[in-house]
Amino acid sequence: MMEVREYSAEEYIQMITSYPNFLSSLRQNTLKSNELANELSTGIEKLKAVYPNLKPAKIYFTIGCMRSNGTTIDSLVLIGSELAMADQQTDISEFDGATKEWLETFFNSNPIDNLVLLNVHEYVHTQQKTQVNNLLSIAIREGVAEFVSTLAMEMPSATPAIAYGKKNAQTVLEKFELEMFYPNNQSKWFWSNYPNEFGVRDLGYYVGYQLCEHYYAQAGDKEKAIKRMIELDYTNEVEVEDFVEQTRYFSTSLDSLYQRFENKRPYVTGIRQFENNSTNVDAGIRQITIDFSEPLNGHNTGVDFGELGQDYFPKNDVTKRFWSEDKASWTISVELDPGKHYQLLISNNFRTSEDIPLKPYLIDFNTAN
Repeated sequence: MMEVREYSAEEYIQMITSYPNFLSSLRQNTLKSNELANELSTGIEKLKAVYPNLKPAKIYFTIGCMRSNGTTIDSLVLIGSELAMADQQTDISEFDGATKEWLETFFNSNPIDNLVLLNVHEYVHTQQKTQVNNLLSIAIREGVAEFVSTLAMEMPSATPAIAYGKKNAQTVLEKFELEMFYPNNQSKWFWSNYPNEFGVRDLGYYVGYQLCEHYYAQAGDKEKAIKRMIELDYTNEVEVEDFVEQTRYFSTSLDSLYQRFENKRPYVTGIRQFENNSTNVDAGIRQITIDFSEPLNGHNTGVDFGELGQDYFPKNDVTKRFWSEDKASWTISVELDPGKHYQLLISNNFRTSEDIPLKPYLIDFNTAN
C-alpha cells in the first residue's frame, strides 16, 4: 500500500498523532476482518461465475493514509481499511473543511457494509490490462470494474457518483463529452475532492459504468461481452474506440466529439513584438506579449520549456508577468542575449472561464548578433 499510494513513514506518523480518536473508533470494525474474509471468498466465486477465466489474486487488509479505500498492484488487492471499514459511528471530529465533508458523506453510507462489493471491484482490476493515462480510458477501466462487480454480486453500486449520474444523466454526459479531451483534468472526475459544478466526486466512474451498461444491454452473448470488457487493451486505440462506438452511449462519434472540442479551443493569434519563427529579433526586447483569440480566465498560465529544453528558455522575472485588462493578452518580461536561439511553449494550462484549454503554441525565435 505504501508503494502504490506513495505513502511515507512520516505520513503514517502524522496520521497516528493527528487522528487518534478516528483510529480508535475504527479499530472495532477492523477486527471484523476474519469474518469478512469469508464473505469476500463468496464474492470472488460469484465473480468467477460471470467470468470463468478469472485468475487468482490475493486480498490484503491494510491501513493507509486516507488516499485509497482499495487499490491493486499486479495480482494483489489492497484494502484501505481506514476508509473501507468505516461506518456512521466512526469519529471524524478531528478532521475539518472539505475532507470532513467528504468523509461525513462517505461514512454515512456505511462503507463496511459494501466491503465485499468494493473488493470484487478491485479484484476485477487485477484481471485487466494496464490503463492509459487519459480520461476516457480511465473511465472505461473503472466503469468495467464497477459494472461487472455489481452484476456478479447482483446488487446496485454503492458509489454515490453512480446514483447521482443516473439522476442527472444528460448534464453529466454533456460535460464529459467536452472535457474527456482536456489534458491534466483527472482530478475533476476521479479520486479527488477537487471542486466541480456537480458537487459530487468521481463522476468518471458513472460515465464508465454507463458505457458498460449500454454495451452489455445490446450484447447477444453476455459472457462474451463481459470477457471483452475485462480484457480490453487500453493501449490499442482502435480497440478502445470500437468498444466505445458499439456502446452508442455518446451523442455522436468520438471523432465528431473531438472536432467539436477542438473548435471550441482558444488559440494564440500572434506575438506583439515580432513574428514567430523570426531569425533576427532585437535582443533589447524586454517583453513578449501573446494575443489570444478570446479572453481567458486570467488565472491559469502555462509557459513551459520548448522541445529544446531549459537552456533555450529566456531569462525572466516571474513577478513581472501580467494580463491585459480584458484578459485577451498576456505578457512575460524577458532578458535576451544577442545571437541566441529561444523557445517558449504557451501550453494548454491557459484556460477560458469555462476551463477550455488553449491550443499549445510554441514561440521559437533567434536574436540578432
